[in-house]
Amino acid sequence: MTLEDKTNPNLISLVKDLKDQAREKDAPIWRDVAERLESPMKNWAEVNLSNIQRYAEDGDTVLVPGKVLGAGILDKKITVSAFKVSGSAKESISEAGGEYLKIRELAERKPDGSEIKIMG
Repeated sequence: MTLEDKTNPNLISLVKDLKDQAREKDAPIWRDVAERLESPMKNWAEVNLSNIQRYAEDGDTVLVPGKVLGAGILDKKITVSAFKVSGSAKESISEAGGEYLKIRELAERKPDGSEIKIMG
C-alpha cells in the first residue's frame, strides 16, 4: 500500500510533513514514523496504557504510530503522542499528570526527534 492509496487528507499531509522534517532536520525517527503510518491500518500499532506504564519511565515521551487504548492503569507523568487515542486513554493520561499530543504537535515540539521512545 502506498500513500496514494490513503484517503484521509490529514494522514496524507502528516506523512508528507514528517518525511520533509526528517530530511530538513536530519531526524530519521520522523521517516520511520511516516513509513509506519503509510502501512495498512490493520498493521498499525495498538498500545494499551498498561504497556506504556510497564515500559516508560516518569517524564518520558512515548510515540505510538497508531492508536493508544485505555486498558490498564497509568500513574506516571508521561507525554504520549499517537495518530489516534481512545477517550478513556486520553482521560487516564491527563489524570496521571501527563499530556497527550498529536504526532504533528510532537514533531513541532521536538523537531530533531531526540528523547522520544517509539512503542508498537
